[in-house]
Amino acid sequence: MSGPTPDAAHWPPAPAGATGRLLELCGDGLTGFMPPALPDAAWVLNAMYEHEHEHPNGQCPADVPAVAKDGLGRAEHPGPGWRRLRWAELARRTGDPVATAELPPCYRSFPSVAAAGGQARGIYWPTEGSMDRETWNRTIEILLRHSPEGADTRCLAYYSPLTLPAWDFDDIHVRAGRLGDAKALYDYPEADFSPSNLWAEDHSWVVCSDYDLWASKVAGPAPLVEALLADTELEAVRMPPAPWS
Repeated sequence: MSGPTPDAAHWPPAPAGATGRLLELCGDGLTGFMPPALPDAAWVLNAMYEHEHEHPNGQCPADVPAVAKDGLGRAEHPGPGWRRLRWAELARRTGDPVATAELPPCYRSFPSVAAAGGQARGIYWPTEGSMDRETWNRTIEILLRHSPEGADTRCLAYYSPLTLPAWDFDDIHVRAGRLGDAKALYDYPEADFSPSNLWAEDHSWVVCSDYDLWASKVAGPAPLVEALLADTELEAVRMPPAPWS
């Protein structure tokens, strides 16, 4: 039997009741505890990509894959031949909104692209239920700059039962550790997703990657949210007014 993995050593199980405050703030956390603004919030959008090879008429060749809108779990840059396609760019092309009060970023986003059928070929859609690796790493870097204790900020990471290989709904799977070690959570061996929630122990900020969404809600102080919105490596939008904001 092999010894504990480095991730398990840095992120041991949290004490019982660790999600109690989130339960009070958010209600049920089956797909992830979706926090209210604390006092501000933004959607951090998962990355999507577009194939660089297009015909003169704007259509991709037939051998370029049409990646379905059902990718679940961890993801990263798909490799050579693909470029980052910003949500804002696709919204300008299509006239579809990035997010509305009624429709958060999810598989139902950009309905005009889906309606166009073949025009969806060549788009590598965002992953669902998890940040992609690049977005996770950059979000952690910004959280480090906006947490008073920096790398030593005590954090907790919750994995929804839906993200675990065996759906054990009685297992409240929470790990405790330092923010400085949080990038390693992306490759946590017991799940194929980034954490459903990552939050500071003092609840000054909370990240939620809902199992059903293409984006993560980051709730916290206004300077943190402004930094996310201004960052050129991420793509983030302010939360539209809605019951969940």
